[in-house]
Amino acid sequence: MRQTVVLDVVGLSRSLLGPHTPRLSELTEHCVDIEPVTPAVTCTAQATYLTGKLPRDHGIVANGWYFRDLNEVWLWRQSNRLLQSERIWQTARRRDPTFTCANTFWWYAMATEANVSITPRPLYLADGVKLPDCYSDPPELRDELNREFGTFPLFQFWGPGAGIESSEWIARAAMAIEERFAPVLQLVYLPHLDYVLQREGPTGEISKDLGEMDRVCGRLLDYFRDRGHRVIVLSEYGIVPVSRPLHPNRILREAGYVAVKVDVGLEYLDFGRSRAFAVSDHQIAHVYVRDPSDVPEVAKLFESVPGMGQVLGAEGKRAFGLDHERSGEVVLLAEPDSWFTYYFWLDDAVAPDYARMVDIHSKPGYDPCELFVDPQIRWPRVRIAATLARKALGFRYTMAVTPINAGLVKGSHGVADGSPHATPLFMTSEPKLLEAGSLRAVEVHDRILDHVFRD
Repeated sequence: MRQTVVLDVVGLSRSLLGPHTPRLSELTEHCVDIEPVTPAVTCTAQATYLTGKLPRDHGIVANGWYFRDLNEVWLWRQSNRLLQSERIWQTARRRDPTFTCANTFWWYAMATEANVSITPRPLYLADGVKLPDCYSDPPELRDELNREFGTFPLFQFWGPGAGIESSEWIARAAMAIEERFAPVLQLVYLPHLDYVLQREGPTGEISKDLGEMDRVCGRLLDYFRDRGHRVIVLSEYGIVPVSRPLHPNRILREAGYVAVKVDVGLEYLDFGRSRAFAVSDHQIAHVYVRDPSDVPEVAKLFESVPGMGQVLGAEGKRAFGLDHERSGEVVLLAEPDSWFTYYFWLDDAVAPDYARMVDIHSKPGYDPCELFVDPQIRWPRVRIAATLARKALGFRYTMAVTPINAGLVKGSHGVADGSPHATPLFMTSEPKLLEAGSLRAVEVHDRILDHVFRD
């Protein structure tokens, strides 16, 4: 076996390689496009790379879905047991029982059979305080890395403060894991470009961020190649410019399908009473329809909506490999310049409390506006400092700075149109292991194993 490291540089596409990415550009001669899975979102793409299967088999139909038996929408669950197909480390161990794998911030890194794993995991205390932290297996790894590099910078991993610091921390952790465990395969997640590309779009002012990410990757390339490792650099999706947010839950509500409950004067989506509702995730939305007889009419609601790409029923879901029980009865795919919000209220005055906060586990859909500070807040730094002071003094607090303004978002992903911005990449230090032409997402699994097992 040959030691291999996979650097997942989120959002990297051929259109971003150039003068600001000299280290990554070294690999462009040994580079092919990946034909992404649908939806081209983090959890689905990584599950496809780890299993070599489509969502119909591995079950990860988006970054989250409606858990029908629990009557809850959950995004960003972390248990590896949600995957329903054999993982790459299980396949590799059948070839060689001595194979070892480290999952360094790829998703679904808890309750896993990987030998080493580490993943973001804040601490939620009984008084409501959220503390930055991570989870690891073995448990002592978290404490060692936090002592060596400082506490994992959770608030720079996601939210309005998201920046290069989290990717730098993960890169240092990857090298420390190599020193401590020397796994045969290490999977490393580097998310920084994902944030700036959603804020600014791929044609915005991103040169500084490209340079920062390139320097982190260059350090890892030097470190692992000096140790004789094979190195793969890949991405899960490319990010396209968007200018048109669509609101499927508002469409459903106006048609009488969405039900809400009112608590303390604010509206919350009532899944159990709704005849239909959407779980939006970037450029895909799963629409869950309670009564099968309503499906044709629900689908028809969206067919003529400007910005709507495709409305998938049973046959359409099969064509995309989304025919799984976790999928909605209807699946919506956006046009390349459009994306879906989770918004279900019709008046911002009664929006739920979590709408103005970074709260990925309460919102019934993905919210990229969490990457921004509300521009209507006159003195945002003062507001944030005052809130942090309350936290430091032990008082309850809420960081209500997230805007309800979908027009701020400049980049999205999920449905690839074949353009350079939308197309993820597979680059390698081993050109003999890479065939010419494009690579289907389900084939990435085997290409990684080739790097481990082929001479």
